[in-house]
Amino acid sequence: MFIPHKYGGLMAHSTDIQLQRTPLHKACVKAGGKMVDFHGWELPIQFAGIIAEHKSVREHAGIFDVSHMGQLLMTGRDVHKFLEYVTSNKIKNSPSQGTYTHVLNEKGGVVDDVVAFCKEEGKFLVVVNSATTHKDFKYFSKMTAGFDVVVEDLSSEFGMVAVQGPEAMSHAEKLVPGISELPRFNIKEVVLFGQRCLITRTGYTGEDGLEIMAPHKAIVDIWNFFIDLGAAPCGLGARDVLRLEAGYLLYGVDVDDEHTSYEASCGWVVKLDKPDFVAKAILAKQKEEGVKIKLTSFQLTGPGVPREHCKVFFKGEEIGSLTSGTYSPIFKGIGKGYVNRILEIDDEVEIESGARKMTAKVVKSFYKNRV
Repeated sequence: MFIPHKYGGLMAHSTDIQLQRTPLHKACVKAGGKMVDFHGWELPIQFAGIIAEHKSVREHAGIFDVSHMGQLLMTGRDVHKFLEYVTSNKIKNSPSQGTYTHVLNEKGGVVDDVVAFCKEEGKFLVVVNSATTHKDFKYFSKMTAGFDVVVEDLSSEFGMVAVQGPEAMSHAEKLVPGISELPRFNIKEVVLFGQRCLITRTGYTGEDGLEIMAPHKAIVDIWNFFIDLGAAPCGLGARDVLRLEAGYLLYGVDVDDEHTSYEASCGWVVKLDKPDFVAKAILAKQKEEGVKIKLTSFQLTGPGVPREHCKVFFKGEEIGSLTSGTYSPIFKGIGKGYVNRILEIDDEVEIESGARKMTAKVVKSFYKNRV
């Protein structure tokens, strides 16, 4: 029997549901992880507790099992040209450099938000979201028509951890001396525990840190290495709070195929001065005319916890609803959602939760990211 209870889009489940497991599943259970269903993956929502794990990442270091993320390898003479065409941003084409970008459909909607790393000339590794890996692979493969590009799905070959927090890089130095010199959004291949692994200077928390993609034979040793150094095991619950504080999108919740980058308040990722790319004319028109709806951030000014789907009111009129909402140990009640007008910073709104309306204000951002 499926017994759902939601936390930031995560669903708890009974043990008779068949879910995919990462190579770190046993390590997470051993560390006390409370396992939940996340888009068909059995992953830990928490270990010591969401607030404790949040504190570890903001003040020390935490480690997350993110092995559900996908890795697509793209090779061929036209690979850079191809990525420039199917995504919104200008893709860096120098070995080791990476670019955050939005994959676009013909309407200007976002197929996925990804990071594309140039491994070498004619070879890119694209890290995609777990729930969209198969969808992305099919879309990229379809769009290669006319390009000299081959797309391979390597996701099943990797486990992946994210080590985040002020102490993350000092811990990482003990594993890979000199790794702190790796620039933000760069990738480096190293040998760890006898296996060829990939390290990226990336994260989803607003803190410094890195992510490591490794064959299954090495990923458990890597996890244990950081745990032994004092990194706290952290789950999806803390990750959701941290990413919302940092202002990061959760694909499928805050942005999707039906919303554009401009509507998602990510216009900075659209480079209209590029040569022709998917939906360029549509996005150019939207920028010129202005958006009709916009993803907007809110912070409660009184008690309460905003949640997904809560309605938003401005001067008594319903103007939209939240896509994300949570309790932040730093900022208390925070959330974001699409509204049908452009609001100014500090504008007062009401957020409806059941029969109650909570007061809130519009904010530009919550956490001042350290990266």
